[in-house]
Amino acid sequence: MLKAKILFVGPCESGKTVLANFLTESSNIAEYNPTQGVRFESCWPALMKDSHGVVIIFNADIPSHLKEIEMWYSCFVQQQFLQDTQCLLIAHHKPGSGSVKGNVSLAPPLNKLKLVHSHLEDDPEEIRMEFIKYLKNIVNSVSESRDREEMSIIT
Repeated sequence: MLKAKILFVGPCESGKTVLANFLTESSNIAEYNPTQGVRFESCWPALMKDSHGVVIIFNADIPSHLKEIEMWYSCFVQQQFLQDTQCLLIAHHKPGSGSVKGNVSLAPPLNKLKLVHSHLEDDPEEIRMEFIKYLKNIVNSVSESRDREEMSIIT
């Protein structure tokens, strides 16, 4: 069986757990319950080890998150030598926020990444379909990498 390790990272209160639960169909998304995340940077290298992709989630309604996600991108994508295709940016709009999909102004190199908007109360299937497309790309990449590795052993 092929396994892919994808990390969900981002600022506090951005919607990481809600989206992870929704995408894995694990729980009800109706109410917010803060999650105790891994807030100690000294643990991050262990988490990043052997990861195949990174989903950076931020709350599109909190301006400081736009600056914060630059750090998440640097630590979890650039420093791990992942390709931009292995990263997905999700601008999460919390239920009841009243925000609409708008142009999120991203600084380079974030503006080159795939950006999707998440509105779980209005259009939940859109984010699910975008994540499935992303996941298929990651699985294809992992499969191709494994095939190359096997061929190098054979030859």
